[in-house]
Amino acid sequence: MDVQISGRMLGCLLGKRRPLPLKGQNEADELAYKRFKTCIIQGSSRGGPAASTPLPSGRRCNPRIEFETICQRLELESSPRDPKQAQDVPQTRMQDLQTSVSSPQQHSITVRRSSDTETYKKVQWIWRAAVQPHDSSQQADSNERKPDLKPFANMNVQGMAQRTLWAPSLLNDYCKKKCYEQGDTNLLDCSCDGMIALALGSTVYLWNSETRALVGHFQPSLEPGSPRCRTHTISCLSWSGDGRTLCTGNRRGEIQLWDVDHKQSMWCFKSHLSVVGAVSWKQRLLSSGSTLGHIHHLDPRAPSPVLGAAFQEEGICSLEWSPGNELLASGSKEGLLHIWEGDVAGIKTPCKPVISMKQPSSVKALGWCPWQRKVIATGGGWKDGQLRIWDTQSGSCLKSINTNSQICCLRWAEKRRYLITGHGLPHNLITSWSWEFPSLNPMHQLTGHSQRVLHLAINPDNTNIFSAGADQRFCLWDL
Repeated sequence: MDVQISGRMLGCLLGKRRPLPLKGQNEADELAYKRFKTCIIQGSSRGGPAASTPLPSGRRCNPRIEFETICQRLELESSPRDPKQAQDVPQTRMQDLQTSVSSPQQHSITVRRSSDTETYKKVQWIWRAAVQPHDSSQQADSNERKPDLKPFANMNVQGMAQRTLWAPSLLNDYCKKKCYEQGDTNLLDCSCDGMIALALGSTVYLWNSETRALVGHFQPSLEPGSPRCRTHTISCLSWSGDGRTLCTGNRRGEIQLWDVDHKQSMWCFKSHLSVVGAVSWKQRLLSSGSTLGHIHHLDPRAPSPVLGAAFQEEGICSLEWSPGNELLASGSKEGLLHIWEGDVAGIKTPCKPVISMKQPSSVKALGWCPWQRKVIATGGGWKDGQLRIWDTQSGSCLKSINTNSQICCLRWAEKRRYLITGHGLPHNLITSWSWEFPSLNPMHQLTGHSQRVLHLAINPDNTNIFSAGADQRFCLWDL
């Protein structure tokens, strides 16, 4: 039944009151209102749809993202609307290219959203080899020349560090009010071959710790006219066990793998709808955690890379597999340390942690003990300052010591049986600890950073420590 009714009458009907009579309103309008009301009452009593006026097509709601489980198997942050679209997951295997030192290499990657049919703007990732370094002796003798602020350029700073280099544009979101919503969990890592990877903004630099020379860097090169935004910023990175593949996560929720030998991008996948807070390898598998609390287990070799998923209510600010790949630890900004089972393949529903532990501050600094595989260490923030050793089987704290300082990061040195911690306020130093159950004793303190020590790495021989601080310095220390 076609019924004409004014917008004023419809609004009054929804408000459960009759419209006020308007000046000049005729009896036809009153009759139309009564007929419209009668149709609605009769439709409600019969259980059928009530008559209504159609909405204009320009104001119809057209949802673009549907939040649902994928075949009742995984609870992901978003899922494709079309099952065929799952085959279009952004996953790229680049062909082998010849490495050229004199000219940059460009690789074009088109990344699709996992939730709709729109595509991102095409991003070209460029590898640039390092140029010949400037003569540091001439720079030191010249008082008129300004300091070179290029990454890994020498700094003439007195301190205990063997060498101090520039690390400009190193992100420092630690001190912000919502410090962990931006990610930036670990931007420094050392491979089994001694290759240092350091993320400065949206660029990843490779520095050879044996030759003490800059190798080159990866950086995104957008199309002309496209503004460079913070979503391209690298939020975390991690080397694979064999040192041939570098994994990076950014603020767009993308996971990208780099073939360092061929200087090319191997694989790119839109894993999250939020910032990738942390990544960790399990042999050839990869786990990533987002600041929304989602953990995805990925196999880059599979057509459908997502193998399993887990979820915690708090945002993830640390993630690490145990040395034997038996357990996965995730730290939250609410101070919870969760331990997850190592079997991630074939999970039908999002799993729950095996055990959870609580500390007063965010669990950003986290690391498994290499020689005691059920033991994990965590560091507290500036309101806490406690260095804790946990037994993940019982959930009990084996040892806790007050450092009177903010703990921003930590690493284990297996060959020395040391635990290395990087601190913030008030001293901004690096401390080495000897750990033999049940004793935890400080051994050395290294000073040289003027602000927070944000990231730490240790070379394979456990002879050197590498640190990156909020003072834009990259330091090399003799352990």
